Amino acid sequence: MTVPHSARLDMAVVLQILRELQKSPEMTQRELASRLGISLGRVNFLINAMIRRDFVKIECIKTSANKNAYLYYLTPQGIEEKARSTCLFLQRKIKEYELLEQEIRQLREEARESGMSSDQQ
Repeated sequence: MTVPHSARLDMAVVLQILRELQKSPEMTQRELASRLGISLGRVNFLINAMIRRDFVKIECIKTSANKNAYLYYLTPQGIEEKARSTCLFLQRKIKEYELLEQEIRQLREEARESGMSSDQQ
């Protein structure tokens, strides 16, 4: 049985969240949503999913400015997942780059064959 698309985690966004939390564990979910350009609800859903998968642990702290503030820490599994996701993401981006390079070469050749230089496009 396949997992519905809406239930799957967007690994590119998960990687972004893991990177941001590793840099700034005190960041609020609202700040994280703003920084990544995604909804607060989506950030909340993904962080809770990462907590369930033991990628992130949360610590509640009391501050004078904000009665309930949280720190988000990457667990050893979270650090491993970040490394794994980084490698997979890099491989995917290199493949996309290679395909784009090939398409550009083909388009330039087609432009030359039609008598136009790629500068005229």
